[in-house]
Amino acid sequence: MRLIVMGQQAFGQAVFERLLKSDEDQIISVYCAPDRDGHKVDPLKAAAMSTGIPVRQPTSFNDEKVLSEMRRDKSDLLIMAYVTLFVPQQVREIPVMGSICFHPSLLPLHRGPSSINWSIIAGATKTGFSWFYPTDGLDEGDILYQEECTIGADDTLGDVYFKKIFPTGVASVDTVCQLFRSGHPPRVVQDESRASYEGWCRKSDVEIDWRQSASVVYNLIRGSNPQPGAWTEYQDHIVQIYDSQKIDGKGHPPGQIVQIDDEGIVVQAREGQIRVKRVRPDGESKMTAHQWAEAKGVKLGNCLGRHQSFN
Repeated sequence: MRLIVMGQQAFGQAVFERLLKSDEDQIISVYCAPDRDGHKVDPLKAAAMSTGIPVRQPTSFNDEKVLSEMRRDKSDLLIMAYVTLFVPQQVREIPVMGSICFHPSLLPLHRGPSSINWSIIAGATKTGFSWFYPTDGLDEGDILYQEECTIGADDTLGDVYFKKIFPTGVASVDTVCQLFRSGHPPRVVQDESRASYEGWCRKSDVEIDWRQSASVVYNLIRGSNPQPGAWTEYQDHIVQIYDSQKIDGKGHPPGQIVQIDDEGIVVQAREGQIRVKRVRPDGESKMTAHQWAEAKGVKLGNCLGRHQSFN
C-alpha cells in the first residue's frame, strides 16, 4: 500500500520507522506539525528527512494547495500517529481506503488528550489503545482494532505509556496494515452509553488534598508522574511529588509529616499514608525527598497542603 504518515514526537517517529521496514507498503509522504521557534526539530520530521521522503507541515488543512498536494500522492491509507491538529473530512477521505488514527485508551472510554492520566487517577486496573476511523467528533469514530494492557497497582503514567502502550502500539501498526490489505478491515461502532471524555490533565487538576484517602492521593500522584506532576504546598511554596509509595498508618492529622528518613518523608492522608521519595520544589530540579527535607529544614509534625494548619 501507498501510505501517508501523519504525526509527531517519538511515537510518530517510531511508527514511521516501523512502517519503513515493511516489504509490502511504501511511505509516500509525511505530515507533521509546523516548526516552533526555539524548539528542536520534531523527531518524526528528522527521521523522514533522513530518508528523503517528502515532509509537509501545513498550518491548516483548509488550503486547496495542501489538498492538491496530498491528492497527487495517490495514497491508499493515511496513518495518524499522535496528531493534535484537527484533520477535516476532506483530507481524511483523500486516500483510497481513508484514514486511521491511534488513541491511547480503550474507546469509548477516556476520549480526549490525557486519557492515560485520567485512567490511572480514576484507579483503573486496565487500559489499552485503539485504532479508529477518525470523524469530526473527538475520538468518536468506528473502531478498527484494540489491545488491552494492565495498570499495575504501582504503575505511573510513565510506566503505562513508555513500557506498555508505546511499544505495543507501535508494533500494532503491522496488524493495522494487514487488516487493510485483507480488503475487509473491521468497523465496530462505539457504544455511546459507555463513552467518557476528559480534557487535558493540567497542573490545576492535580493539587493533592491530604484529607482524601491514601488510595486517591496515590492514584493522583501516579497518574501525574511525570506530567503534569501532582503538587502540594509547604510554607506557601509549591512542591511537586513524583516517586512515592502507599503505606499503612493512621493517628495523625491529614497532611502531617510523620516520618523523615533516608527514604524520604511520610505524610498522613485519610486511611493510610504516603511515603514521598522524589520531589521538585518550585523553580528547582528534581531531588530526593530526603534532600529537600534537609534543605528546607522540614521537621516532624510540619504539614503539607493548603487545607492544613502548619506547625
